[in-house]
Amino acid sequence: MQIVSILQKDFNRLSDFIQNEYGIKMPEVKKTLLESRLQKRLRKLDIKSFKEYCDYLFSPEGMEEELPHFIDKITTNKTDFFRENEHFEYLTDQILPNLLKNKKKEFDTLRIWSAGCSTGEEPYTIAMVIKDYLETKGLHNIRLSILATDISVEVLRVAQRAIYHEIRAVPIPYSIKKKYLLKSKSGEKKLVKIAPEIRELIQFGRLNFMDREYGIKDKMDIIFCRNVIIYFDKQTQEVILNRIIRNLIPGGFFLQGHSETIQGIELPLKQVFPTVYAKTK
Repeated sequence: MQIVSILQKDFNRLSDFIQNEYGIKMPEVKKTLLESRLQKRLRKLDIKSFKEYCDYLFSPEGMEEELPHFIDKITTNKTDFFRENEHFEYLTDQILPNLLKNKKKEFDTLRIWSAGCSTGEEPYTIAMVIKDYLETKGLHNIRLSILATDISVEVLRVAQRAIYHEIRAVPIPYSIKKKYLLKSKSGEKKLVKIAPEIRELIQFGRLNFMDREYGIKDKMDIIFCRNVIIYFDKQTQEVILNRIIRNLIPGGFFLQGHSETIQGIELPLKQVFPTVYAKTK
């Protein structure tokens, strides 16, 4: 089926919606990218023009049925196990010893938020690293609770399934892989599944950073928000980061991606390591 190229007015309609509702920058240079990402949806729906697609998307039915698919197509979901591994080394060398010395009570809880968790590799990495650390140190009094959120329902579905091709698991150290990954019984499929003891530590949920309230009840000890805010303009970044940091305890730690910066943004944070910050108040 031949799909008519996106017209400027339809691109403007979609890009304005993306910016206003989700804070994601969609400048003119991304017109071809947006078109190519949405073409599969048009074919799936047997729609021949972007005007027809816009009319459907913005209808009550489209807002109910199509919007989750639209969001999945416009968001970037690049992630890996042990991505930016220096963060996990710093986590075990500095952050955990610092935080856990204040958790003296029996069955105290360490709370972590993976904000923008994509297909789950980040929160599962966090869970495996910290569980291994607690077990090695004999800290059986500490409970671990991880919140993992994303705007895309589709990637959350993948994350909750917790099944990955074994190639994806290559960056995971052997000692951790042996403890927390289950191999497929079918040797041909070459799949691994995250062990139940790791999966049960994580609660997945949908969250739009543009919402005024995030509905998070408990303050976090650590927040990972890596390679997410680069897709927002500076003004939106400041609003979102302040909302995120409100959910962090004083003395808690905030980690962002190596390609990101908070320079020029007013936040109660001090840098303690490259792209790692401690909350000051």
